[in-house]
Amino acid sequence: MPDLRFAIDRFLDELHRENSSPNTIKSYRSDLEDFLQYFSPPGLPPPAAEQFDLLSLREWLSSLHERGVQAVTIRRKVAALRMLFRSLARAGEMDANPARLLRLPKLPQRLPSVPDAEKTNALLDAVALAKLGQPFPKRDLAIFELLYGCGLRVSELVGIDLQHIDANDHWVLARGKGRKERQVPVTGKAWTALENYLKERGGKTTENAVFLNHRGARLTDRSVRNIVKFYATQLAGDSSLHPHSFRHAYATHLLADGADLRAIQELLGHARLSTTQRYTQVSLTSLMQVYDKAHPKAKL
Repeated sequence: MPDLRFAIDRFLDELHRENSSPNTIKSYRSDLEDFLQYFSPPGLPPPAAEQFDLLSLREWLSSLHERGVQAVTIRRKVAALRMLFRSLARAGEMDANPARLLRLPKLPQRLPSVPDAEKTNALLDAVALAKLGQPFPKRDLAIFELLYGCGLRVSELVGIDLQHIDANDHWVLARGKGRKERQVPVTGKAWTALENYLKERGGKTTENAVFLNHRGARLTDRSVRNIVKFYATQLAGDSSLHPHSFRHAYATHLLADGADLRAIQELLGHARLSTTQRYTQVSLTSLMQVYDKAHPKAKL
C-alpha cells in the first residue's frame, strides 16, 4: 500500500492530467503537505494511507483548532483531504473514505464589504485622470473598468486572451471556477478603456494575454491586487479595497438598480443562486443605513 507521500504526489499528478486549474492544484498541494507534516515523525517515513481512520483525522482537526486556524481554511483543508482519500478508495487502496465523516466547522455569516456607487465611480474617474505617474495608466484603467464593469474575478481578468474578446458584440470570454466559461458583456466605458489600452499594447509581443506586465508577460493575480491597492490607497485613501471588492460592488449596484437576481447569477458565473442571494442582504443593509441617516423618525 502507498505511503502518504506517494499517495499525495500521485493524486496531484492526477489533477494535472485532468487539467485542473493551477490555483486548485497549488491549494491542494499546500493543504496536503501540511497534513503530511503533522503525521510525519522526524527521521521516520510517513504512515501508509490505509492506516488513517476517523479518530486520527479528528486528532489532526483538533490540532488545527488549537493553532487558531480559521474555519474557512479548515473547511478547505478537509475538502482537499476528502478528495485525496476518495481517489484512494476508488482505486481500491482503502476500504472507505474516513475524511467523509469529519464534521466541518460552521462559517461565520459575514457580508462582503462593498464600496457604494459614488465612491466606486469617483475612484475610477480618478484613475482615468492618470495623475500618479504610473508607467501603464491605460492598462490600469482598463483593469479597473473591467473589474467593476464586468464583475470579473481577478483570475478571470488575468486569464483573458486576445481571442477571448468579441469586438463586434462587445463581450469577453471569462473562464471561471471549475474551468467553466461564460460570455460577459462589457459596458461602454469599460469597452472604451479596453480599446484604448489595446491600441497602446499593440502587437509588439507574441504573448497572447491581454494584460501584460512591464516585461511583456501575462500579468499575475498578485500584480493586479498590488495595482488596485496602490490606486485605492493613493486616490481614495482606502487600502482595504481589492479586486474582489469591485465584483461585490458590481453585483450589489446591479441589484440596487433593479436587476433580476437570476440574471446577476448568470453574469457572475455562480453555480448556485444561494451564493448570489447574499447580495440581497448587502443591499438591504445599505438601504437601512440610508434610512437611518435620512429619515427624520429613524433615531426616535
